[in-house]
Amino acid sequence: MPARLEEVKHAKQEGIEFQVLTAPVEFLSDGKGWLTGARCIKMELGEPDASGRRRPVEIKGSEFDLPLSVAVIAIGTSANPIVQSTTPGLNTNKKGYIEADATSQRTSRKGVFAGGDIVTGSATVILAMGAGRRAAKGIHDYLTAGDW
Repeated sequence: MPARLEEVKHAKQEGIEFQVLTAPVEFLSDGKGWLTGARCIKMELGEPDASGRRRPVEIKGSEFDLPLSVAVIAIGTSANPIVQSTTPGLNTNKKGYIEADATSQRTSRKGVFAGGDIVTGSATVILAMGAGRRAAKGIHDYLTAGDW
């Protein structure tokens, strides 16, 4: 986990539960399009490779279902160039990151909010969590104002 000890401490204070050496393999639904969980598998560190790095390998038979109602997929640290070409009305900067209001995380596209690495570029999990909280408030304000 590429994080400073302080970041891990703050994440735990925010209620984050770490599932170390665990990999999601499937998202589960209720059959009506609603997320109900993720099927995961436990991993263990294998033998060191030529570089000395021990890579995770699956532990056979260790699958389990993790109940979820929301999943945030966070992979990579650079903007996907497809965002600009497939999302008309969404302003991005010269590096391809989404432009969002720092207070509400509202973007230039009505009803779309963004935060984390797609807005700031590579940063800490704590900053992304803060953006998520601001976005949640921004979305709540947007929906309760009825301006949609």
